[in-house]
Amino acid sequence: MTNDMTRYSTIELRDLVLAVQIGTYGPGDVVPERHQLDLTLMVATSLILIDEEEMTRVFDYDPLIMRIDQIARATHYATQERVVTLIASACAAYAEIESLHIYLRKQPVLAGTGTLGVRLVLNGDDLAELRKAGA
Repeated sequence: MTNDMTRYSTIELRDLVLAVQIGTYGPGDVVPERHQLDLTLMVATSLILIDEEEMTRVFDYDPLIMRIDQIARATHYATQERVVTLIASACAAYAEIESLHIYLRKQPVLAGTGTLGVRLVLNGDDLAELRKAGA
């Protein structure tokens, strides 16, 4: 019996509440209480399946999380799309990241309910283009 499942490794961040201001709201508009980020990074299996307990053998995600926080706090943004774009560019700075999924959402949307978000999925070729554009 053969195993058809492809081996892959991810680093996953879920439900991170960002200190970000996004959008322009008038009287009577629903102003979101929070913006949350889900981030999935595909990395080489060798960065997770390690034979020794050493930080040099894994992907150090702490600097990336700090950069995402800096992006969130930097300014008042008009759109979630811009924030997602900046997060994608921050991720592209790390060669260890092979592909990614970003999901940024706000809540509530209407009458204290609902979530509305923007999702971006980039494969290796997409990240290579981002890296080239940032060079």
